[in-house]
Amino acid sequence: MTTYKEIFGKYVKNYSSDPSSDIEGQIWYNSTSGTFKSEVLVADAWAAGGNLGTARSAIGSAGTQTAGLAISGAPGLPGPNATSSTEEYDGSSWAAGGSITNASIGPFGFGTQTAAVGAGGYGNPNANLTTTEKYDGTTWSPSGAMATARNSGGSAGTQTAGLAFGGGPSATEEFGGSTWTTGGNLNTARGQLKGAGTQTAAVGFGGSPPVTGATEEYDGTTWTSVNSLNTARTNIAGAGIQTAAVAFGGATPAVTGATEKYDGTSWVSTTSMGTARYGLGGTGTQTAGLAFSGNTGPGNVTTTEEFTSGTFATKKITTS
Repeated sequence: MTTYKEIFGKYVKNYSSDPSSDIEGQIWYNSTSGTFKSEVLVADAWAAGGNLGTARSAIGSAGTQTAGLAISGAPGLPGPNATSSTEEYDGSSWAAGGSITNASIGPFGFGTQTAAVGAGGYGNPNANLTTTEKYDGTTWSPSGAMATARNSGGSAGTQTAGLAFGGGPSATEEFGGSTWTTGGNLNTARGQLKGAGTQTAAVGFGGSPPVTGATEEYDGTTWTSVNSLNTARTNIAGAGIQTAAVAFGGATPAVTGATEKYDGTSWVSTTSMGTARYGLGGTGTQTAGLAFSGNTGPGNVTTTEEFTSGTFATKKITTS
């Protein structure tokens, strides 16, 4: 019988416990369990999470997959009324947080669950807002106003180094923790786009009108047009950083659950969401993303989904 050494020119290593590895196909023998094991790459996948308490769309978002934040939004579209509800996600369920003072549709949201920013949006009564509020995990407090009133734009960064762009105009503003300053304009003015990354290394994608897949990268001063999404869409959501982003959901104008990953150069299509929707919230990273709420066409939903991408897992080798 041909041996592993004869085929591959090396012996299978013997370990008393499974080693840390990110080399796909690596094989070893675990002497403690008496089994052969291998490192395999798990395919991209969406999995169901806990439902949001209040169904809504055009929602603001911040945080991570295990510590997410849902900010304001529209509980009943079409219609002008916004909800002040804030909800916090712990990786399995949502719980009510402190209500935001200036409820709005399509607010700019960024930061973490315990240090977030909610700014702008279309508020009550019917007008775009410049108001900015900061969240400490319990309470929202007022901060410096944006220069340009708008809603449903892209955002990125942290509570002390944030970024808001688009939302109708091409204007970009940078948040320093208490005040906003003017940044470089987008090349393509649009609304209903989304962003990912940091204040000095961001990526913005999608939006309308017209519906577009346009993607731009920001270096802290200037936006540069790069490769477009494979599926042009508006009212999209996303997560990650400039060199490892993920975009999901939106409208083409047909409602879609299409998901794409960005490596800093190109977008690659991957597995679609379980529930197609637009105006949804999105946060987290490319390998651990979070999507929640949004509108499926007939109406808003509370559905939450968690995205896992490109992770390695240890599997026991069997004869089956």
